[in-house]
Amino acid sequence: MKLKLDCVPCLVRHSIEAARFVSSDESFQKVIVDSVLSTLLNTDLSQSPPALAKLIHRRIREISGIADPYKEAKRKFNALASSMIEGLKIQINRSPNPLHSTVKLAIAGNIIDSGAKTGLSEKDITDTINSVFSETVMGDIDEFIKNVLKAKDILFLADNAGEIFFDSLLIEKLGHPNIILAVRGYPVINDATIEDAAAAGLHKIVNIIENGSDAPGTVLEECSEDFRRHFAQADLVIAKGQGNYETLSDEKKNIYFLLKIKCPVIAEHTGFPVGSNAIIRSG
Repeated sequence: MKLKLDCVPCLVRHSIEAARFVSSDESFQKVIVDSVLSTLLNTDLSQSPPALAKLIHRRIREISGIADPYKEAKRKFNALASSMIEGLKIQINRSPNPLHSTVKLAIAGNIIDSGAKTGLSEKDITDTINSVFSETVMGDIDEFIKNVLKAKDILFLADNAGEIFFDSLLIEKLGHPNIILAVRGYPVINDATIEDAAAAGLHKIVNIIENGSDAPGTVLEECSEDFRRHFAQADLVIAKGQGNYETLSDEKKNIYFLLKIKCPVIAEHTGFPVGSNAIIRSG
């Protein structure tokens, strides 16, 4: 999925937010934003939004000297998600269809996306999570579950910190014996890394790999050879979030995208309204 000009303001917003995370000095923030704008002006804009976001956040890390500007934000998202888990398990087990409810919850967790919204609040997250059980999912949950359960090897592509706690509930509830979880290879925005997966306890229930990339999506040509091998071998891929959708929606592969539609560009591309919880099959 190639970048549309409508995405450029979002990329600029990334740089402003990240600049504020790394320094309270407005003059230094301006240096960062000016450098990002220069990077955009001298970059091929036909790439996907995550490919461009990767370049922006690399530049921010270079200028600031801070390897993970969103580290504290990720810690807070993880802590919030962790505090909700036990109560959500009770709700799931009391629901008429616990597996359906767990799928819905995993999709709703995709709200925890600093790349899509500046100043994401605890209330934004809890309101979205608490309302999801009564909401409709765009797409066929039953078909998704049926194909997941009959798949031999599954690759699960995580998206964000915090969200990954809800992914852990889904992976556990599916109970599939051959799921490999993939996280980002390096910190970028609030995307989940190996440390976030461990914080969610996923190392206890599933094998975890890194994709070798610092793009907030899955740019296959930039991922590690090991990751690409797992991607090729999996007969079904579960891909969370807009970044994975933007980078993999054109792949000829059996992929189920689980995401919350958070911007008009993705809404137009999928045909689902902004705010929708969606399951989209590709391949």
